[in-house]
Amino acid sequence: MADTRLNGIIRAFESNKPAFTAFSKLDKQAAIEMTDSPYDGIIFEMEHNPYDVAGLGDALQYMLNRKQIAQSGSVAPNVTPIARIPANGVEMNQAFAKQVLDRGVYGVVWPHVATVEQAYNAVASCRYGRPKNAPLYEPKGVRGDGPATAARYWGLSQAEYYAKADVWPLVPHGEILVGLMCESTQAIENLDDILSNVPGIGFILIGEGDLSQELGFPRQYDHPEVVEAMAKIVAICHKHNVVVGNPHTNSGNVERLISEGYRFLMSPPKRSYGVVGEGREMAGY
Repeated sequence: MADTRLNGIIRAFESNKPAFTAFSKLDKQAAIEMTDSPYDGIIFEMEHNPYDVAGLGDALQYMLNRKQIAQSGSVAPNVTPIARIPANGVEMNQAFAKQVLDRGVYGVVWPHVATVEQAYNAVASCRYGRPKNAPLYEPKGVRGDGPATAARYWGLSQAEYYAKADVWPLVPHGEILVGLMCESTQAIENLDDILSNVPGIGFILIGEGDLSQELGFPRQYDHPEVVEAMAKIVAICHKHNVVVGNPHTNSGNVERLISEGYRFLMSPPKRSYGVVGEGREMAGY
């Protein structure tokens, strides 16, 4: 029987396992290679790389593996594609999220989110509007209605897509992940309030690069002040039972990160497939 869960990253979280992911460029060949990789998901990088919605649509199509679909009975790619968009929290630009979701991605990563208002906007931008008497009404969805391409990519009717295209874990059967990047001291100061007041956040991804820049130790990820700041983020996420992620996972730190409670682990693509194996062995699967 085919697994009804389409989003492989959520599947890992629901199984109390870490999800292994990597950034990917918008390239057809990269998409082919990544969909046959051992990762649970990939993040198409559209913050520092060009924002190319047409290129994203092409890459998503190249992630569909006919043999895998036939064998598994699932219409979803074997490796779940999500996208990091260029709009940061301050910009509050909902159109970027709408466009990548309309192409068919299963989640959105928002850079530089630092306040409750920005976090609320990120979740709302990934939800369709719901009637006021509907359960789980907040955050009120503001995503514009244009589901045809995404529904086709997910292999669903539009009615089925509407039912599944909501944010997890706010909606338990939802297939869309909202990831917020915590990469400033302001974000750390506000993180407890964010996680207390904004439901629907799928994971917090630590932005070690920007955070270390602000602290005055650029890319010195082992510096005591950087380590302390990251530990604060992890502790707050654990307090609220929200998944926390690390973007610089490698063979030297994967065991430590898992033991510290990181559950969204990003390693360099292709060169680090071994990290996935080590991490899964460490996590017992």
